[in-house]
Amino acid sequence: MTTKAVSVTEFKAHCLDMIRQVERAGTAVDLVRRGKVVARLVPTTTASRGTPTWTRLRGRGALEAAAEESVLDAADFDALRGAGR
Repeated sequence: MTTKAVSVTEFKAHCLDMIRQVERAGTAVDLVRRGKVVARLVPTTTASRGTPTWTRLRGRGALEAAAEESVLDAADFDALRGAGR
């Protein structure tokens, strides 16, 4: 992947154009302040572009409780109601 170094000031002035460049060309942009890289703007992976996050995450979780079992303790509900003040 090609990387382009840009000052933070230049990025601020042209950020939308640089974001489009990253999207189209796949070029990463290193943001530099006082000669040091402080951040990097990189393109997303091809597989995840345009795919909603919930679709990519579907099927990756595991239910650790029975369907009728609460994941919160009764004390958590009391705290939410303001009990014990």
